[in-house]
Amino acid sequence: MKSNTAHRYSGEVVYIYAFDVAYDTARRPINTLLGQPVAQFAVDASKRSPRQLFFYKPQMIRLPPMERVGPLGAVRVEHVIKLLPVGAISITVRVPFAVNHVEELVVFHDLQFSNGALHDEVHRLAQEVVAELRGHLIRPQPQLPEEEAYTVFCIAAPVLNAENQPMTAEQWFQAHRRQIAALLTQEEEMERLSKQEAEESTARYLSYYDTDLVVLDWDAALLVDEPPDFDEPLYIMELANLQLAELEAYDRLLDDALERSYRDLGERPLRSRRDILRELREIRIDMARFNDELSNITKFFGDWHLARIYEKISTRFHLADWHRTIDGKLKTLDELYQLLKHDQNNRAMIWLEVTIIVLFVIDLVILVMGLK
Repeated sequence: MKSNTAHRYSGEVVYIYAFDVAYDTARRPINTLLGQPVAQFAVDASKRSPRQLFFYKPQMIRLPPMERVGPLGAVRVEHVIKLLPVGAISITVRVPFAVNHVEELVVFHDLQFSNGALHDEVHRLAQEVVAELRGHLIRPQPQLPEEEAYTVFCIAAPVLNAENQPMTAEQWFQAHRRQIAALLTQEEEMERLSKQEAEESTARYLSYYDTDLVVLDWDAALLVDEPPDFDEPLYIMELANLQLAELEAYDRLLDDALERSYRDLGERPLRSRRDILRELREIRIDMARFNDELSNITKFFGDWHLARIYEKISTRFHLADWHRTIDGKLKTLDELYQLLKHDQNNRAMIWLEVTIIVLFVIDLVILVMGLK
């Protein structure tokens, strides 16, 4: 009968991948990418928000849907690629599902298709994008770096109870908190999960209407809402994921710069102090540009709903800690820069004093010789 094939939960799993592919991108228009027209992403917030939205709207392309065979059967997969001005790309993959129990969605972590892993497919797609954008990338990465990935389980509202009757999202959340925690932590044996871990993994959640809910964890999130309203919170999560990827990339850059600086400041420097000063100066300029552009695309302030989502996920990602770590390393680099400048000035003063003494001695010799 029809009721035998009906599912309590339907929706889609959205996989978000952020790649730092270059130092920056050229400010030239891109009309097509991978044979698809490039459009501008648009946000139409349906919940409480400022009158003047100031979302950054990146360029994007939508690839034709692809048929795949997943763990629950045949699915129609969609790919969207966004181009960011900080030398990064973000790829989202949407895979639909229909299940009877929340715990059945655990198999969508590290998704495997019949023809291979989704992770490998996204890496190949990212390589194709980078190859086509080569002329637009400024100082591209020598090879594609590891991505920063995030998974969002989007369930269509309203959610149903055991009798298939609609219930509020918060009531459903409290009744299924352990199952949701197991899903977000990729724990197949739900019974083994402690109450403390279940509560900690689901501690950051928000609800606006009775029918919507978002639960944010470190590696994954759960979103309950009307399908047309999925895009806005997903975009917030995508930008936070991108910010994390960029902060990690610049943290590695600063680590390399500090290591070289400490080595070059040893007793037998490998490079001239002039080269070291130039490199430190360039890094300081890079960090200022990076901070400005990254902040520009993630400006979410106030108590409106999407800003609260960004605040929760940025806390879960420890973005403030990443910023403090980078600021601390920048301060160390600045101190090294000032130390080298001071050392350079001291050397210049010593040579100036030596030159004055030599000129004074020469002047005395000439004077003595003239008297004789």
